[in-house]
Amino acid sequence: MIYGAIWRALPGPTLLKALQALVLAALVVAVLFLWVFPRVAPYMPFNDNTVDAASTPSALVWEAA
Repeated sequence: MIYGAIWRALPGPTLLKALQALVLAALVVAVLFLWVFPRVAPYMPFNDNTVDAASTPSALVWEAA
């Protein structure tokens, strides 16, 4: 529904509309990667480790040998 509204709002023939849509999509991706994701990254739990290095299987193998 929203994409149809954007498509109707873009001026010009179909080829020009497709080019404008690609440029708009590239701008959205650029804004996300350059400004939004770096601001949100510190609040994301991707780097929070819950496993201690001493309790991993490879560490236990070296200690047992």
